[in-house]
Amino acid sequence: MIQIYHNPRCGKSRNCLLLIKESEKEHQVINYLENGPTFDELIALTQKLDFEPIALVRQKEKIWVENFKNKQMTNDEIIQAMVNYPILIERPIVIIGDKAIIGRELDSVIDFI
Repeated sequence: MIQIYHNPRCGKSRNCLLLIKESEKEHQVINYLENGPTFDELIALTQKLDFEPIALVRQKEKIWVENFKNKQMTNDEIIQAMVNYPILIERPIVIIGDKAIIGRELDSVIDFI
């Protein structure tokens, strides 16, 4: 099953979800702004993405800029910031099994799914 961490206000996320729906493959939409991931879920997600936690952060978000930019933070602190402020999580994220990608480029999503 395909899972997508989706933000309905984001055009790239909406386009990615539409692509997944059109594939007619079984999928699950996770509205992560309403039901934010736990600390452990974010650790698992960074492992599936093969990313350091900072690579999953939307570093231009106002919350990041005002509260965290230029601070020395551990990976755990970065993950906790995303738990506290899910808007900081890059989107959309497409997950299949133990692999995941950031689905901002639809060609990458097509290849992935």
